[in-house]
Amino acid sequence: MPLIKAVTLNLRLILARVLHCTIAPRTATSQQQTPPRTFTNSIGMKFVWIDPVTFRMGSDDKNPDEKPAHMVTLSKGFYLQTTEVTQSQWEAVMGTNPSQFKGPDRPVETVSWEDAQEFLKKLNAKEKDSRYRLPSEAEWECACRAGGQEPDEAADLDEVAWWGENSSGATHPVGQKQPNAWGLFDMRGNVWEWVEDWYDGGGYAKSRRLDPTGPGSGDSRVLRGGSWDRGPLARSVYFRCAYRRSRWPTYRLHNNGFRCARTF
Repeated sequence: MPLIKAVTLNLRLILARVLHCTIAPRTATSQQQTPPRTFTNSIGMKFVWIDPVTFRMGSDDKNPDEKPAHMVTLSKGFYLQTTEVTQSQWEAVMGTNPSQFKGPDRPVETVSWEDAQEFLKKLNAKEKDSRYRLPSEAEWECACRAGGQEPDEAADLDEVAWWGENSSGATHPVGQKQPNAWGLFDMRGNVWEWVEDWYDGGGYAKSRRLDPTGPGSGDSRVLRGGSWDRGPLARSVYFRCAYRRSRWPTYRLHNNGFRCARTF
C-alpha cells in the first residue's frame, strides 16, 4: 500500500507540472477538511475553490514592473468570486449604486479601493463572517492564468472579454463571455479589478516566492484585468494576465470594479 500511494502521488505531481502548475499534496487532515468546490452566499455571490498551487507569475518580455517572471507558491487554498461584484450585490450591502452604467447584473464601477474595503467590512457583518476580502495580486494572477492552463495573452479576446472593440462603449452584465479553465468569468475586460496589494513599480525582484502580499506600504494600489474602454492598441497590453496598473486608493472611475475572495 505505501508503494501504491507513492506512485499515485508522483503521478499527480507529474500531471500538475505538465499543466505548468504544482498542486500541493493533500494530507489525511486536509482530506477531512476539504471545502466545497463552490458556494453561494446570501446575496447571490458565487465562489469557486482555488487549491494550493505553484505557478509562474510575471513576464520577462513585456513591462519592467512585470519582471522577473518567477515561480510563486500559494500554500493555502481560498475562494474567489466567479464574477465581478454586481450592482445588485453592491446595493444589497451598501444601499446605494455609484455606477455610471446602470444595470443589476452589470459590474459595480466608479468605486475606489477604499470603497471596496468598506463594502467588504459591511459584507462580513451582513454574513456574520470575517473572511471576505480582496484577492492578493498573486492570487488574482494565478486565477487569471488558471494556475498555468491559460496563456498570458488570450488567443481570442472577443470570446472571453468585453473590451473596446465589442463593448459598444459600456460595461455588460457579468458572466456572458466564456469562463477560463477554473470557471472564472471576466478576468479580462469589463472592468479593472482592485486587488489588495500596494504597487511596487520596481517589479518582483524583492517579492516573496511563498504567499506574496506585496509591499508593506506605498502610494497606490494595484488593478488588474483591463476594461471595456481599452481599444485595439491595448489588445496585447492591458488584457494580459501579467499586466499591472496602479492608482491611488481613493481613485474612482467608470471602469474600476472588483471581485471578492474569501479565506477558508
